[in-house]
Amino acid sequence: MEYRPLGRTSEKIPVLGMGTWKIGSTRTSAERAAQIESLKRGLELGMTLIDTAEFYGDGASEQLVGEVIKSRRDSVFVATKVWPTNLHRDDLLMACDRSLKRLGITSIDLYQIHWPNPRIPIRETMGAMQELVTAGKVRHVGVSNFSVEETKAAQDALGKSELVSNQVEYSLMNRSIESGLLQFCQRERITVIAYSPLGRGSLPTRMIPASVLASYQMTPAQVALNWVTFREGVVAIPKSATRKHTEENAASLRTRLSKEDYDTISGVAN
Repeated sequence: MEYRPLGRTSEKIPVLGMGTWKIGSTRTSAERAAQIESLKRGLELGMTLIDTAEFYGDGASEQLVGEVIKSRRDSVFVATKVWPTNLHRDDLLMACDRSLKRLGITSIDLYQIHWPNPRIPIRETMGAMQELVTAGKVRHVGVSNFSVEETKAAQDALGKSELVSNQVEYSLMNRSIESGLLQFCQRERITVIAYSPLGRGSLPTRMIPASVLASYQMTPAQVALNWVTFREGVVAIPKSATRKHTEENAASLRTRLSKEDYDTISGVAN
């Protein structure tokens, strides 16, 4: 597994982690067991960044992640997110405590604002984030779905700590961050965490030339993940609810696309 720095810190995180949207809210015990097996297999393969959120399944995702990491906390980088209605100081502090309890941990490695909320002053929110860092309940602070201007405001408001990441949608299907946000984050050394890197499961194979698939002996999904994480400062968190898909995702980085093939795919998908 490849590793990249988290923001300007000395922390290293895997280029491929695991997302947990819709994981945890299960209809059957077999479905839940498959999700747990998938996450555990991902950890075995080096995908030790797990991203969740209090919003996912109204906390069910955090609870499932807590079950998965219970016996291996020290080897897992846990990221979770606070919902935008909980960004007033007191609400945020309580939300963090609830997430810690569901996850069964004493410190969140990366605590992120899930979406911006213009009705709540960013300085109040970031002041609370800094309190959590000072208290040892949060190690690093990030945002999610923030524009360039919103990221700048959050960065400026945080104070002593560094804003380390911005989690945004990025895939061959959605390249909107390339119009400025990606460049800003790279310049400021803010890690881009790409969610839905496989285009929400609707990746058209026409976007990846057959010659590239044959040359690298990869599936379209594997090439797509390789493409998304080609740039420095970008990591991805594909979701997988089955062991098979997790193994397929992990194998996507067994070799790297050449710059020529990266540019070819970029041109086709543009």
